Amino acid sequence: MPRKLAAGNWKMNGTGESLAEIDRLAAALPKAEAEVAVLICPPATLLERMSARLTHSAIATGGQDCHFDESGAHTGDVSAAMLLDAGATHVILGHSERRNDHGETNSDVRSKARTAIAAGLHVVICVGETEAERDAANTLDIIQGQLAGSVPDLVTGENLVIAYEPVWAIGTGKVPSMAQIGEVHDFIRASLERRFGAGVGRSVPLLYGGSVKPANAQEIFAVHNVDGALVGGASLKAADFLPIVEALAAA
Repeated sequence: MPRKLAAGNWKMNGTGESLAEIDRLAAALPKAEAEVAVLICPPATLLERMSARLTHSAIATGGQDCHFDESGAHTGDVSAAMLLDAGATHVILGHSERRNDHGETNSDVRSKARTAIAAGLHVVICVGETEAERDAANTLDIIQGQLAGSVPDLVTGENLVIAYEPVWAIGTGKVPSMAQIGEVHDFIRASLERRFGAGVGRSVPLLYGGSVKPANAQEIFAVHNVDGALVGGASLKAADFLPIVEALAAA
């Protein structure tokens, strides 16, 4: 069975003052951490400081993106090696905000994932449909295309996490029905098993993301093949994120 994973994506939020929230989270987690792996992906400016702060904690840290080249003339970009050097163990790739705001393609995500895995990082690859694609009943076709195009061949159950985040649910307060979440997660699981075999396919954690909050976490985690969550706004405060972690531990 995949290990349960609660991942927080701070996006472009947080300064040094925000690290106090990590202290609060780390102090409150011992009861849940045996059941749930916890990952926080802060902005790059906080990654090294957060990682150092969590040296004696079970909380892992990750980057929010990395370049597909190992190094070079890429002003403003961050390499996989730099993330590792700053203490990261994971990196989020292919988030819809990167795909939309920066025009990232499936091929771009695949190249980044190859580089990140080769460097020793675990990759959290995001997939998800827009509201128009959902309304057109194209959700599963979109998900299949993103999986086929974004996930490289060298993945294992140890270095890959898939996060399903319907674009229309991110930060909007809208949440798909539990049946819709289950349909997509079952589809992703089956797709991974067909491509990589049952051993790898069944061991990859599948996260749901998109307006996950303490109020709906328990219901979401009861859905088949939901192994955790990729949480945005609710991960910024320990008081909001901790109940989500605890709900996952109890699921």
